[in-house]
Amino acid sequence: MKINKLILFAITFCVYQIAYSQSKISGVLIDANKQPIYGATVIVIKNNNKTHTASDLDGKFYLETKKGGLHTIQISYVGYKTYQQEITITSKQNYDLGKIILALSNEYLQSVEIIGRTRKDYNSDYSFSATKIAIKNKELPQAVASVTKELISDRLAFQLPDAVKTVSNVSATGLYNHYNIRGITQADDGQIVNGMRTRQYYFLQPITSHLERVEVIKGPSSVTFSSSDPGGTVNMVTKKPLLEKRSEVSLATGSFGTIRATADFTGPLNESKTLLYRVNAAFQEADSFRDVVNNNAILFSPSLSYIPNENTSFNVELIYNNAEGNLDRGQPIFGAINGEYDINSTPITMNVGASNDHYKTKELTFMASFNKKFSENFGFNAQYMKQTWDEDLAEHRIDGSAVDINGTIIPTLARMRYDKRQQFWETDNFSAYFNYDIKAGNITNKILIGYDASRWERKIGAGFNRARRYLTVSGGQANFNPSNAANFQQMVVNGVTMPVPAVPHFDLENPFNGARNTSAYNLSELTIPANLNSSDGIYIQNQFKIGKFSALVNLRYEWFSDIFNYKADEKEFKTNAFVPRIGLTYEITNNISAYGTYLEGFQPHTNTVSLSPTAEGFFWAASPSRFDPLESSLKEIGAKGEFLNGRIFANIALFDITQKNILLGNTYDLDNLTTRGKQRSKGFEFDVSGYITSNFQLTASYGYTDAKIVEDAIPEFIGARIGGAPKHNANFWGRYDFNNEALKGIGIGFGAQYVDERYTWYNPTYAINRVLLPDYTVFDAAVYYKPNNTSMQLTLKVNNLFNNTYWLGGLNPSRLGPGAPRNFMLNATYKF
Repeated sequence: MKINKLILFAITFCVYQIAYSQSKISGVLIDANKQPIYGATVIVIKNNNKTHTASDLDGKFYLETKKGGLHTIQISYVGYKTYQQEITITSKQNYDLGKIILALSNEYLQSVEIIGRTRKDYNSDYSFSATKIAIKNKELPQAVASVTKELISDRLAFQLPDAVKTVSNVSATGLYNHYNIRGITQADDGQIVNGMRTRQYYFLQPITSHLERVEVIKGPSSVTFSSSDPGGTVNMVTKKPLLEKRSEVSLATGSFGTIRATADFTGPLNESKTLLYRVNAAFQEADSFRDVVNNNAILFSPSLSYIPNENTSFNVELIYNNAEGNLDRGQPIFGAINGEYDINSTPITMNVGASNDHYKTKELTFMASFNKKFSENFGFNAQYMKQTWDEDLAEHRIDGSAVDINGTIIPTLARMRYDKRQQFWETDNFSAYFNYDIKAGNITNKILIGYDASRWERKIGAGFNRARRYLTVSGGQANFNPSNAANFQQMVVNGVTMPVPAVPHFDLENPFNGARNTSAYNLSELTIPANLNSSDGIYIQNQFKIGKFSALVNLRYEWFSDIFNYKADEKEFKTNAFVPRIGLTYEITNNISAYGTYLEGFQPHTNTVSLSPTAEGFFWAASPSRFDPLESSLKEIGAKGEFLNGRIFANIALFDITQKNILLGNTYDLDNLTTRGKQRSKGFEFDVSGYITSNFQLTASYGYTDAKIVEDAIPEFIGARIGGAPKHNANFWGRYDFNNEALKGIGIGFGAQYVDERYTWYNPTYAINRVLLPDYTVFDAAVYYKPNNTSMQLTLKVNNLFNNTYWLGGLNPSRLGPGAPRNFMLNATYKF
């Protein structure tokens, strides 16, 4: 009887195993050159149930299914046509699809900015914005570094400066959203979104949670983006809807009272998958190691894509970003001895602001993109952006050194100023172009003809209230001069007679950061005139390829208008320019290509006023567009390569950038303001990223820059280093995931950043009143834990591991940007 029961149990068990056994579907993905394709998305569909995976470093994939019958296999990867196959399998049957060759699809690449990227590593192997057509990075005759969302996530780089610091020859200039690229400091609008110009200024650092990747496009790419910085442009590419459902939420907390939350949801809205959605949201509440500084923000970004067929795609998205914090002007230092400043004379935490200061910005950006392929060779693209940006500022800041009635500096007191400012900006961008491809044998020719326009307006109603300098007997405000001390109000403090400041001094020996009674200040009312700035360009581009040789040739004609005091006593200034680019690429092997390029840049000075030390005079006095525009050029040679079957991508470049017509002088002394001189930045850089092994991924870079003044009316300035430009910088970040059973699910991350010594850059003379900041090396480390059979990952990251004191950069002695001391972040991410 017992034997019969055992037999029955064994039969039942076998039937159960047969009924519920899993079938394995496997295969290998390769391209036309028989190279494995890593990171492709493989989906198996059975009765609307989906199972998905990604191909590994060798192109291999496998999934398991518990049900027999008809299955649909879908394989997709950026730059390749979607592969689809139907197979019928029975339970417990393993099905090997063998080697599957994915075919290239430039048309799919062209619309990937609408459809979204499924690859999940530190490499982005194509660029769209650099040429306005989808092009493989190894075929592009220009250095473009990409920071993918995966690298951003692993480094917990919640804000933009933490993301771009991994790129060669990119360094922060201080505490703003502002960078020195290849030895040249950016101007006002050095960042763009999806290839479109913005005017979101550069004070607060953008959130990255809604970004697919951040591109640093090296050199003055004015042929593509209109007015463009000579050193390079930071392009923020937003996440787009995906064809498959994905959801992700994360919560984080850490040092300085930081609490963060993000969410990312995407997928189809209908069964035919012609309508896709994506919603990104982020929240941060954070203080700082700096006194009375906080950085709170809310971001909400919905996006919709409509793809009725393979020839048409349309996307709309909205970015709402509401930030409230403090405008951190940096650490002030005083008391230069023989022109030398002691950067340790004040603590790095020191901020002269008051607890009732604030800096509020509200940004709303709407974007629409349309892609239409009329035939196999002929297509049309159009893109539009509307951005509104409001600023509400109240701040106390350093105005200089305090003096007594004889004009002698009082080293324990700092003279203060107070500003309340409001501005309202509106920006419109439009871009449209036709592309026509010709293919004949081993010859490919891609022609692009387009028009784009950018229009930004500082609207009527902008202005500020200000108190600064010293009070006169008549109740006004003026710079103090001991020779006419009788014209100023006077007071006695600790036995010292001094003029009365418009804003009470900041006492360095007894600092006070509490709420200050600003109603007692004698505020001047100042108007910021409205301004209308428009730029239009027509251009032609031709990329042709003959065998292993290819060329990229562009010519753009740009016309620019600036209307100062718009809708009032208008003064209009116009200028125009031809902007060329030529680049050559030669494929040395299937994996290595060499390139050379020459391109030019063009910037009217309305877009460069932040580079002038006293540029705020332009808020109300005159338009800088009356001066000859900033002109620049780039000569670059380099090589790009893919190694270890495409797992590693590397770029090496030698560059030479010149810029001239630099705006110099005091904008409050308009008669003596001028453009003069030439600066030159030469250097070398190297970037590498990818998988060394299946469980070890890294990114590393090194840059050398020699940035100097080569022409100037003042002979002693010639040969001086450009402020803000380090000679050397190097970066490394690696992640290693253990794959042995004892430590499976655990990973470690380790990184380092080195930045060489550099001068503060915000100075008209380049030689006096500037500070040499020391070089620094900062180490970061992280531990990752992903429990088995879960979709959650915990990350503990420690920044500035050895608690070094260092300075990111600085504008001048009263605006140094110290780096944060040791701090940590704990993050939990759940994907479902």
